[in-house]
Amino acid sequence: MSGGWQAVDDYIVGKLLGADDVLAATLANNAAHGLPPIDVSAAQGKMLYLLAQIASAKTILEIGTLGGYSTIWLARALPEDGRLVTLELEPHHAAVAWTNLERAGVAAKVDVRVGPAIDSLAAMIDEAPFDFLFIDADKQNNANYVREAIRLGRPGTTIVVDNVVREGGVLEVDSDDEKIVGTRALFDMLSAEPRLDATVVQTVGAKKWDGFVLARVR
Repeated sequence: MSGGWQAVDDYIVGKLLGADDVLAATLANNAAHGLPPIDVSAAQGKMLYLLAQIASAKTILEIGTLGGYSTIWLARALPEDGRLVTLELEPHHAAVAWTNLERAGVAAKVDVRVGPAIDSLAAMIDEAPFDFLFIDADKQNNANYVREAIRLGRPGTTIVVDNVVREGGVLEVDSDDEKIVGTRALFDMLSAEPRLDATVVQTVGAKKWDGFVLARVR
């Protein structure tokens, strides 16, 4: 079945996205520098682009840069005077991302910040509000990241969180996998958070079986 998911993703990309030399070069550069191949898929990247445009986002905050693949999609959605702040723990990843952002022609809109995201977020209150937030970092901290997203957002801010189904692992009550434990904590937090309207959309495709939180600050 997973082979079919990949084939459908390829069909979607061929019909609706087409070839993108910049994004292809980004993935190649990431691989050449040893970054893990855990970027969103092309179809998911286009979804983020469209969601940011639907939200009329002028300010975007991304938690988890990796090599900048999703960053490029989001930066492309911004107007000329828009700005995107992206947070990355690993200096090596951030350096690779910056090269990719410059090649993509979006570096002028992007501020890459290196260090633990929780620390970076704590120092950002004067930069709020953000219109759109994409969270794709260490899953153990997802609930904390969403709390910070609410603090740094405004009524109407869109929040997207990646990798929240984990091939059904989210149902494993007794799991000792830190990513699953963190994801279940996120669901608990969302179910008790009156400041958000939220749902989860399950996905299949090149990234197998997973899903996104889609939420809006009330």
